[in-house]
Amino acid sequence: MSVDRGGLVRQQQQPPAADALRRALDFKTQGTQCYRDKKYREAIGKYHRALLEMKGLCRALGDPDVGARSACAAPPPPPPPSPGKCSLTEEQKGAVESAELECYNSLAACLLQMELVNYERVKEYCLKVLRKEGENFKALYRSGVAYYHLGDYHKALHYLQESHKQQPSDTNVIRYIQLTEMKIRRLAQREKKESS
Repeated sequence: MSVDRGGLVRQQQQPPAADALRRALDFKTQGTQCYRDKKYREAIGKYHRALLEMKGLCRALGDPDVGARSACAAPPPPPPPSPGKCSLTEEQKGAVESAELECYNSLAACLLQMELVNYERVKEYCLKVLRKEGENFKALYRSGVAYYHLGDYHKALHYLQESHKQQPSDTNVIRYIQLTEMKIRRLAQREKKESS
């Protein structure tokens, strides 16, 4: 707040970038609450809105370094920021990047809870996370699950084994590794029979 010459208290307005960041984080928080309430479709909508806010923020700032490259990358380079526009602090940039990765990871989690799972989309979202955080356990595990259901068992095994290195006692990871190894053995046996 500030006081003008007449003694009136004026509410200081947040810069547009800070306001867009706040909206994006609010949508992400709402998405998380919907996920906890098992309202997966609603959560997906909230996470998408958060990502749209972040993309709009990147475009408005003309700053390709804000957030993860996947959100701010546009085929043509964005125009330079106008002199009146503010940019984000390093802390805010970190918040955008972190929120974006959380949104993609959470979107993958929501999709895996749906009756009809779009495994291609799960894979896509997880790979976006792994490009920035190659050791992200949840993204590694979910990528493995997605590749398994897409029938790419060797890639599935790779991602599942990477997640297993981080959490060796996780029963879901162990179960999917066993299922994947079984599929790979069956395929090898089938190929062997067909070649003889």
